[in-house]
Amino acid sequence: MWIESFLNYLQLERNYSPRTIRSYGDSLLTFEKFFKRNNETAEWNTVDSDVIRNWVMEMTDSGAQPTTVNRNLSALRSFFSYLMRIRAVEVNPATKVKGPKKAKPLPYFLKESETDRLMDSVLYPTDFNGLRDRTILTLFYETGIRLSELEGLNCTDVDLISCQLKVLGKRNKQRIVPFGPELKSLLEQYQAERGSHCEPIECALFINGKGQRLNKGSIEQLTHKYLSMVTTIKKRSPHVLRHTFATQILNHDGNLEAVKELLGHESVATTEIYTHTTFEELKKIYKQAHPRS
Repeated sequence: MWIESFLNYLQLERNYSPRTIRSYGDSLLTFEKFFKRNNETAEWNTVDSDVIRNWVMEMTDSGAQPTTVNRNLSALRSFFSYLMRIRAVEVNPATKVKGPKKAKPLPYFLKESETDRLMDSVLYPTDFNGLRDRTILTLFYETGIRLSELEGLNCTDVDLISCQLKVLGKRNKQRIVPFGPELKSLLEQYQAERGSHCEPIECALFINGKGQRLNKGSIEQLTHKYLSMVTTIKKRSPHVLRHTFATQILNHDGNLEAVKELLGHESVATTEIYTHTTFEELKKIYKQAHPRS
């Protein structure tokens, strides 16, 4: 009775989609079967947080994904909130139960042999666009900046004497990122040719065929095109080069705090996702060197 009333409430007062309402109904009926299976006399107003925790454990043990478990928990929380609203229960026991954390996917990144091919072996077109594309990819790889940050670069943000970029990151936070001699040489060549392809008033560093700022979509397309020449990984976006930048620095004994600053992360915890690759390197060394491994 309460479940049916709740689902009608979702439809008529909350305007939920039929699919969501059906999903909520399935979750609630499944949980009702669970607690009645363990106690035939149990009712919704006798359910406590321990019963819900046991259900979470049962779902997890049976192989349910964290997203499924959390979706079911969300349905329970909403239902008990409704029961409190109609004064059928006094507390919401589901609010005291935490669902499993969703595993963070590991970042896609290039192997060092793949980055070597991207930098040294790919035959870029010999025209202005080819020089621009190579400069963009090298800049992504050497600095680890974000797509939006590269798109927003202006000519005045490049200091070829000090070999550094002025980057405007998230929340308009500015940082300085260094780069090496290879990128310096490409930027010098690119800027020398750029002037003949756009109006003097155009401030954007990277431009399209019309002499206007190159947009994110075009940058993503050219990145996908060239990464497809050197790797078979599923994702081939500018962010892959950002991941590659961080991963390879850490694999070559780079300092985690320094990588955090270079990437423009607020917290070192965000940067720690890249340490998985250094651990993989340690495992390789262990297997090669330990006599009983």
